[in-house]
Amino acid sequence: MTKKQTPRIAIIGAGPGGLTLARVLQVRGLSAMVFEQEASPTERSQGGTLDLHQDTGQKAIRMAGLTDEFRAVARYEDQRSRLLDKNGTILLDEDPGSAGDHPEVDRTELRAILLDSLASGAVHWGCNLRSLRPMSDGCHELIFENGLRETFDLVVGADGAWSRVRPLLSQAVPLYTGVTFIETGLDQVDEEHPAVAQLVGHGSMSALAPNKGLSAQRNGHGHIRIYVAFRCPFKWETEAGFNEEQPEAARAWLLKQFADWHPSLQALLQECNDHFVVRPLYMLPVGHRWDFHSGVTLLGDAAHLMSPATGQGVNLAMLDAAELGWAISERQSLDEAIHTYEQLMFPRALAANRFADESLNVFISSDAPYGALTHVRQHFISGQALD
Repeated sequence: MTKKQTPRIAIIGAGPGGLTLARVLQVRGLSAMVFEQEASPTERSQGGTLDLHQDTGQKAIRMAGLTDEFRAVARYEDQRSRLLDKNGTILLDEDPGSAGDHPEVDRTELRAILLDSLASGAVHWGCNLRSLRPMSDGCHELIFENGLRETFDLVVGADGAWSRVRPLLSQAVPLYTGVTFIETGLDQVDEEHPAVAQLVGHGSMSALAPNKGLSAQRNGHGHIRIYVAFRCPFKWETEAGFNEEQPEAARAWLLKQFADWHPSLQALLQECNDHFVVRPLYMLPVGHRWDFHSGVTLLGDAAHLMSPATGQGVNLAMLDAAELGWAISERQSLDEAIHTYEQLMFPRALAANRFADESLNVFISSDAPYGALTHVRQHFISGQALD
């Protein structure tokens, strides 16, 4: 687009997708305003480690011109994947080493790279979107809880599962997948929990039994993040007596659910910290899409929320963002750019969401771990992570 055609662009959400879009636009000579409801970059934990795939997340990093910055913080040594049964028997142990194409990076460090690459003032913190109103000239007015009102030529919803932008395009809402995670973790594992560190290794470990599982993934700075998975009705764990606000009782409740598991796996729960978070898993309907709407589009979880079983979510969000940014800079109009982007994104998201749903239904299922083992051998060996 020429200088005269430079559009006013709003990005709702300062996650990896929204920040990648802002960065790619900046690289291409355009600018955007990013609005984030959190008060600051450090308001809350950004979550665990991510594996960025060569043809999606890393491609977006290259398009954003941040390859060197990414390599400086990526953990190429933490790509190992293990699958165990509840008796502690190792069923699969994949170690691609430094040759693997999905290095790990902590969410906090990835976000810092992206934030540091943006012009000062590009991100507006403490801006919680209240409503989005179409204007007669084709623009859209954004109204925020803090009283701010701004009008833009293009609004991009990069605001996650419960997007405030999505209702303008689609009536779809996230659906409970039938699986709930309970998250906890361990710090200073190599020094204080050497047996657990050895069990998890340099990467991730998943132990499965019918309709439940224990997963652990190595993060940076000596931290291991632990996920306890159950296939269960919504809020079953609460109704069955789990209370995340009572750590000792919560730990005892979890150990009871895994009473017949190998002691090395029970140690993940016995030694974990006192912080527990219940995370029901949601997804948008497989094949979610919308009719073209001038001046508005979605990316990442706002567009195609899927289960984390395949590790594709953040990778697709970043690729969505990079391709949308490129299209905006190359096409003659915003409408043409949106149309070009959405026609690339919809089929890619359909395939990824379908595969993520299939994978979750195999990993946390009545025939786990054996169906999962077959699935992993068919789809994950060489080139993808077992997350």
